[in-house]
Amino acid sequence: MTQAPTPTAETVRRLVRSLIPDGDGPDVTPVAEGGGCSAWWVGTRHVLRLARDRDAAVRQRRELRLRDLVRPHLRLAVPTSVAHGEWAAGLGYTLDVRLPGATGDVLAVSAVGEADLADLLTGLREVPARQAETFGVPRAAPRSLEALRTAGASAARRLAEADEFDPARFAQLTAPAARQLVAQPGAAVLVHHDLSRDHLLVSGDGRVRGVLGWTEAVVGDPAEDIAGLAGAVGSPAAVRAATLAGYGARPCLRGLWLARCDALVRLADGLEGPDENRRIALRARLRRAWEAILLERVTEVPPEETP
Repeated sequence: MTQAPTPTAETVRRLVRSLIPDGDGPDVTPVAEGGGCSAWWVGTRHVLRLARDRDAAVRQRRELRLRDLVRPHLRLAVPTSVAHGEWAAGLGYTLDVRLPGATGDVLAVSAVGEADLADLLTGLREVPARQAETFGVPRAAPRSLEALRTAGASAARRLAEADEFDPARFAQLTAPAARQLVAQPGAAVLVHHDLSRDHLLVSGDGRVRGVLGWTEAVVGDPAEDIAGLAGAVGSPAAVRAATLAGYGARPCLRGLWLARCDALVRLADGLEGPDENRRIALRARLRRAWEAILLERVTEVPPEETP
């Protein structure tokens, strides 16, 4: 198999000059890599994302169509592409307008920002799921909270040995509670599926102004986005936003425990690695996911349906 080329600053400059014929072109600065893409700031107004492999190129093409589909349903900004094509054989690029705001790892979400997150969850529920599937958005089966509970309990014990977590806290998620918190039939909606702190754009007053990173979207369990928000902005804020969006106790509690189990497993797996910055981020995610909420008694879940 042919090795995919590595994008360099010169590669990016040449591409940008062909897209923005303005003298020598604006400055280009690498941002980060993730999801199979390499991202570069282009001046102060644009960001260029280059797919690094064929799978990432497929997701990128799907994302361009999906963003156009979700935009009318959201009050929050979604990136707009001003140019797209291939930067190498079979590898796509998109030049997007840079949205205002800083990522959630820089600025905190305020109480008014929680209402913005509620609008996001509401809008995602209103997107026609079948139309998203025609664009290639996959349908994902709900995860088993019972299986995740087993993995979370094992991770909690490993973290206890490293003096990172008190496993007694995990006892709240009993086996009967996990069985109660199954995803409800017919509840599948469009799910962003990657609502991390670096995909939420926040203004100085704590409002959420935009949402990035749509390549991992699926049609599936809305509790996954509640879980993503719990890890990003804290469990109380995530549950308040989901409640404002019309979700009841069952999906809120399911999202809470998805987030908590995920956070335990990820930190336990990350303890052995050499990246201390990553461990710091995983510890912070764990703290946010395990913030206490009013709906802590998971054994008393009312038999309600998700909206």
